Amino acid sequence: MTIRAFIAIGLPEGIRRDLAMLQALLPLPRRLEPEDFHLTLAFLGDQPEPVLEALHDGLSGLAAAQFCLTLEGAGLFGGVRPRVIWAGVAESALLRHLQARVARVAVQAGIPVATQGFNPHVTLGRAGALEPDQRARLEAAVAAAHGFRAGPWQVEAIGLYASYPARKGARYDLLADYPLTERVSGR
Repeated sequence: MTIRAFIAIGLPEGIRRDLAMLQALLPLPRRLEPEDFHLTLAFLGDQPEPVLEALHDGLSGLAAAQFCLTLEGAGLFGGVRPRVIWAGVAESALLRHLQARVARVAVQAGIPVATQGFNPHVTLGRAGALEPDQRARLEAAVAAAHGFRAGPWQVEAIGLYASYPARKGARYDLLADYPLTERVSGR
C-alpha cells in the first residue's frame, strides 16, 4: 500500500483566520479550507509504508531550532494560465535551512525530493480554465493584496501528512508531528 504524503509546517489558528480573510478578498474559483492551510517543505508523492517508516525514523532524529515566520504578499503560479493562488512567506534563512535538512532526510529514506528551487508559500486556492475577464479580475485582486501580512508566529513543529484526493480538493491528515527543539529569535 502507498500513501501520498508531504512534510509541512502547520499554521496556527490566528494565521489561518488571516488567510481566510485574504481569501474572501480574492475571486478564487476553488478555495482551500482554512484547516488545510500549510507550508509544504517537501512533497513526497506516493510512498510505500516501509519508506515512510524510514522517513519517520529520520525525522524523529532531526534536531532543529524553533523560529519565527511571517506571511506577506500574494501571487499566482502558472503565468498566463494561473493554476495556484498563494500567500507568500517573508524571507527566512532558518526556514530555508530547515527545508534543506528535511529534504536530505527524505533523500536518505529513499525518497527523491528536490533539494533546490524551494519557493515557500501557502496555497489559498486553485484556478481551472478562466475566461479572460475572470483572469483579469483575479490578477487585479492578487496585485491589490501585495501588502498582505500575517504573523509573525513561532514555528514549533513540522508534520508528516497524508493527502487523499477528493472531489472538492485533497483532504489532509497529520500522520506524525516532529517538535522543533530549541527557541531561536529572528529570521
